[in-house]
Amino acid sequence: MHSLENQKGFTLIELVIIIVILGILAAVAIPKYQDISSEAREASCRASLGGLRSAITIFYANEAVTTGTANWPSHAELSAIGTVMEQSIPKNPYQSEANYPDSILDADVAGITKGQTSGVNCGWAYSFTTGEIWTNTSVTSENNW
Repeated sequence: MHSLENQKGFTLIELVIIIVILGILAAVAIPKYQDISSEAREASCRASLGGLRSAITIFYANEAVTTGTANWPSHAELSAIGTVMEQSIPKNPYQSEANYPDSILDADVAGITKGQTSGVNCGWAYSFTTGEIWTNTSVTSENNW
């Protein structure tokens, strides 16, 4: 028969204490993770929007210098790779994959202005008459950036 002095292991109380500590840590970590995810989504959206706005402004300035007439890029020029953007249009991180987050809505045709969104499935809204581009989503009022 084995003596109790030679047996090693955790008691039930020790195991319960460990489980409670892990539960507390998880309760603190999950909200922090969710906050970081929303911050990352916002940073990604702002960076993409900044890149799009810079490319549109550079196109406008280039048109003024090379042709003598400053024109904002058309919807077709903005969507064509290598004309305004050297790569494809970045995805709007607030738009789901099923709603074409890397596509651009022609705001002039849709009849919307900066800050408004359309029910059309597009990640971005662009007005070629003003050169303004904004998100076609309003999850966190990002359409007003």
